[in-house]
Amino acid sequence: MKATCLACPVRPQCTDAVSGPRSLALLPTRELHEIQQHNRLDQRTEDWQRRYAIRAGIEATLSQNVRACGLRRTRYRGLPKTHIGHVLTALACSVTRIADWIAEPTRPRRAPSHFRALCTAPS
Repeated sequence: MKATCLACPVRPQCTDAVSGPRSLALLPTRELHEIQQHNRLDQRTEDWQRRYAIRAGIEATLSQNVRACGLRRTRYRGLPKTHIGHVLTALACSVTRIADWIAEPTRPRRAPSHFRALCTAPS
């Protein structure tokens, strides 16, 4: 199979792979394939993109809680205490965001790159 694919004269029209043959990933049933195609078409609509933008904001909040506040680990045993810990972590994240929003920025968000500094330096 691989030798046949590599020797094929129309290979550049079929794949961009350098060493391997073209491969196809097929879903197990036709119904799943149709669902996937419908979902991919739905993702191109403005309504879907607007709804996904909301999810992206929520994902950013969860990411901040995981990275900055250690949300993946808990010091408590039992679901009720763990839930309280998660609620307090979310509250702390919200307070931090509000404080950052109110505070005046003391420095620019991003330092200029070395290249930009060289370009804008006086001659």
